[in-house]
Amino acid sequence: MLGEYTSYLEAQKVVDRLAKADFAVKGMAIIGSDLMTVERVTGRLSYGRAALAGAASGSWIGLFFGLLLFLFSPAPEFSFIIAAAVIGAGFGMIFGIVSYAIGRRRRDFGSTHQVLAGSYRIIIDPNLTARARQTLAGGSTWPPPLPPTTDTAPGSDASPATEPGNTKPGNAEPGNTESGNAEPGNADADDSRVDADPAARDR
Repeated sequence: MLGEYTSYLEAQKVVDRLAKADFAVKGMAIIGSDLMTVERVTGRLSYGRAALAGAASGSWIGLFFGLLLFLFSPAPEFSFIIAAAVIGAGFGMIFGIVSYAIGRRRRDFGSTHQVLAGSYRIIIDPNLTARARQTLAGGSTWPPPLPPTTDTAPGSDASPATEPGNTKPGNAEPGNTESGNAEPGNADADDSRVDADPAARDR
């Protein structure tokens, strides 16, 4: 199935787009489901409306026969067409009035009937479904590709990784526990001097 639509016009437009794109639409089908009959009331009937409707339909029939007489007559005249239309309108008027008089007690209104569906599905060959969707999408890949994702390991830091074994703050080298530029030996010598000064004072 290519898709499901709520109206026949939407499904028709989809098939029309595929046909204009030179897609092989042969074998496709528009299937309506949940069929229903809709009767639209056009108004109340009367003798005048029945006579007018009968005259209109009769005149078309008379016009058709008058055109045939005009084409196949050895001496064609336009009066044949006019006369046939008038005669047809007269018979149609009489027929409309009689029909209304007979059925007015059972049906005293005019209406039109229409068959509608709740939804319309477009059925297509499963092997052509992806190509049809790509055509409807304007030639792009269908379905559209997913956006790229960056997977990070659980518990990992988003900050730049440091080299293994490098625990120095700043530019300190491994094993060098100095802070700043002071050397460990100098720090011990200063401490011994400070301790030695009180002893010298006592002496």
